[in-house]
Amino acid sequence: MSTGRTGAVPITVAYGDGIGPEIMDATLRIITAGAADLDVETIRIGEAAYAAGSTAGIGPEAWESLRRTKVFLKAPITTPQGGGIKSLNVTVRKAFGLFANVRPCPSYHPFVATEHPGMDVVIVRENEEDLYGGIEHRQTEDVTQCLKLITRPGTERLVRYAFEYARRYGRSKVACFTKDNIMKMTDGLFRRVFEEVAAAYPDLESEHWIVDIGAAKLADTPEAFDVVVLPNLYGDILSDVAAQIAGSVGLAGSANIGSEVAMFEAIHGSAPPLAGQNVANPSGLLLGAVQMLVHIGQGEAAERVHNAWLRTIEDGVHTDDIYDPAVSSERVGTSQFADAVIARLGEAPKTLKPARYPSSSERISVAVSERLPARKELVGIDVFVESRQPVDELAKGLEDNAGPLALVMITNRGQKVYPDGIPETFCVDHWRCRFEAGEAGSPVPHEDVVALLGRLAGAGFPFIKAEGLFTFDGQPGFSLAQGQ
Repeated sequence: MSTGRTGAVPITVAYGDGIGPEIMDATLRIITAGAADLDVETIRIGEAAYAAGSTAGIGPEAWESLRRTKVFLKAPITTPQGGGIKSLNVTVRKAFGLFANVRPCPSYHPFVATEHPGMDVVIVRENEEDLYGGIEHRQTEDVTQCLKLITRPGTERLVRYAFEYARRYGRSKVACFTKDNIMKMTDGLFRRVFEEVAAAYPDLESEHWIVDIGAAKLADTPEAFDVVVLPNLYGDILSDVAAQIAGSVGLAGSANIGSEVAMFEAIHGSAPPLAGQNVANPSGLLLGAVQMLVHIGQGEAAERVHNAWLRTIEDGVHTDDIYDPAVSSERVGTSQFADAVIARLGEAPKTLKPARYPSSSERISVAVSERLPARKELVGIDVFVESRQPVDELAKGLEDNAGPLALVMITNRGQKVYPDGIPETFCVDHWRCRFEAGEAGSPVPHEDVVALLGRLAGAGFPFIKAEGLFTFDGQPGFSLAQGQ
């Protein structure tokens, strides 16, 4: 859908599944009428790609287009149920390093129902790490695990992006949510990096919340927040909560930002039962496209489209999902809503705050600080074994084969059960067995660890996995047990 001018910006477009084709058609009609200057390449993803044998729902030609244009406007897709099927969103985000998910969640009171008329929150969610690494294992008859990965570089560039975003768009405060009182190492790292980065932005207020009370405060008093930066899982949940309490998940657009590539989308799904009925609201995808126009330096078009959309909402021209006889003047379908927005291009809202965007193509860029590596020493090993023996019998067998190392504790689901456990603790067949040098904190040769694992396997204690216990500049890089 190019204007034919040499300045047209190449983008990749996927019409998606379910309601996707209808809302994408409406979105492209609106932004084209709003003077977006685009050279569109269309790809097929989702159901068609899954049916063709792609477990991630995206084929080689689509990858080539994305690598070429580096800008992706994506309608919702339908992901088949069943093992071996991957999330296309997660695949694209991780393949292209789309580290920041940005979701503006403003109120449109009084034209869209909300209990929070003063709400104007932007959620900046980490997009690649945390529990969404998808590293899961079934380890025993009773136990499965999912690894939670938080990295310093990944956290730093996300947090810096959140502060830079706040500066760029005239925001005053950045809040961080973690559960570092429980996950002291992973969420603890996220909080520490947040506080380190915040110190470089004295013009912006910063605050930290434990995620449970922070979530309660966000749901109850969202007006207290401005920009909120979160790890992946918390951000996924709370960005939907924020969008819904602002008015509707169906109105929220999303930007997925990387250093080279960016993806823009609605946050809702493909809603197959509504497909082909001309009832879907294209607003979420349209507002994602507005973010895309800002990203590619077409801020004037973004402003024109966004303000026409705001005026349409003000005028009460609403699709069925937000229609309310008390404030709505006309119930319209997908195509008619697009026509209404197009008819208002060049107009501005009268009550809602008009959109203002920079016309510059300069994008927010972040750099990760260089750090000297810490002095790292191996001081022990956590060996995970499967057993249904009573813990005292298990401990006796492990101690008999410890060699030069010492068994210092056994835990079950994180709770210390040996030595000095209590019989009331409920246990399953999955045991973490910690071995250290005879003198606590002394370095342990890797050869001693390898020999230990061999002895345990030979004695009928085959390990499920082993985790090295390291110190970094003398500080433990591992957690203690509950009850220790």
